[in-house]
Amino acid sequence: MKTLYIECAMGAAGDMLTAALLELMEDKVSFVKELNELGIPDVEYRCEQSVKCGITGTHMSVLVKGSEEDETMHEHEHHHDHEEHHHHHEEHHHDHEEHHHHHSSLHDIEHIVRDHIKAPDKVKDDIMNVYELIAEAESHAHNRPISDIHFHEVGTMDAIADIAAVCLLINRISPDRVVVSPIHVGSGQVRCAHGILPVPAPATAFILKDVPMYGGSVKGELCTPTGAALLKYFADSFGDMPVMNTEKIGYGMGKKDFEEANCVRVFLGESQDKTDDIIELECNMDDMSPELVGFAMQKLFDAGALEVYTTAVGMKKSRPGIKLTVLCRPQDKNDIVKQIFAHTTTIGIREASKSRYVLDRKIETVESQFGQIRKKISTGYGVTRQKYEYDDIALAAKDNNMSIEDVLKNI
Repeated sequence: MKTLYIECAMGAAGDMLTAALLELMEDKVSFVKELNELGIPDVEYRCEQSVKCGITGTHMSVLVKGSEEDETMHEHEHHHDHEEHHHHHEEHHHDHEEHHHHHSSLHDIEHIVRDHIKAPDKVKDDIMNVYELIAEAESHAHNRPISDIHFHEVGTMDAIADIAAVCLLINRISPDRVVVSPIHVGSGQVRCAHGILPVPAPATAFILKDVPMYGGSVKGELCTPTGAALLKYFADSFGDMPVMNTEKIGYGMGKKDFEEANCVRVFLGESQDKTDDIIELECNMDDMSPELVGFAMQKLFDAGALEVYTTAVGMKKSRPGIKLTVLCRPQDKNDIVKQIFAHTTTIGIREASKSRYVLDRKIETVESQFGQIRKKISTGYGVTRQKYEYDDIALAAKDNNMSIEDVLKNI
């Protein structure tokens, strides 16, 4: 299975992720040319070799109207305290109403992305989905509805350029799964136009809820909201590097110098086929009506069960009964047990830990004469198979007064 592992030992920012993924391309120069032909207004991408702590990698710059916009913003935002207080990779992302830079709403950004950028619709969708993560975080941080959020630094063209580049690169690499290391967010404080904020800044912290992260001895903001949103959106899982045969390694360098090499490192290769550990919970019942069984099964799926099914069994006193079997992830076990007791008549549940072999699954959306149809693709163990989502096919058949077989033939 083609696996992309992203190592964030020094956090992540949009330009660093772009540079690291660019190193996986066979022809970096051609890809940078392609980025410059995306059609983002007034934007020029440049890449250059960068050496930090003896490691050679790539540094990406985005020029807006011929200059690095975030650097000029730095001077404006942080005045003379820039070097003393603001040690991080790229510009901090918050909406600043007191300044006179261009402010962009999510609608303005969507106009640029949908109408200006020359990229596949899937890439445009990815860009907007990443922006919506950032918008949600800014909305939460400022306690204002998303419709009221007007991006300042996040909405500048260089940030759009970083997000577009990463989305295009991931689309081109097309990994079967993306695994991201725990994220080093830095420590201390960061100065921005609102004042001095703790690290990670509120927007970054909100995006990284439920994501493994840690601070450390490095003072400053290592993970920006843009970097956090890109990682959150594309990661299939977070954790240690899986067992994999690495084919390519990329180093994306940040702007700042620290004692440690300030880079994002990416590994692309083949990982072993997928296995995981699950919990099997079972109980037998001879006094429960079928209607209640159906309701209980739905509640168990809602609680995160991977599979719920019943088996007809003969029980004591010659009573026909059912055996309820629930498969779940170990972390969901306690919630599932509570739901079984709450919604069934059982007074005891059996538990077994099991391993399972699974094909890796992903869902793609295809355009058809019937509209968008989801397609499930399963890979692993030398097998690749695909099938269309039944609900989508059934709806298309119903709407067009056709049989399911005819819809499948004409997608």
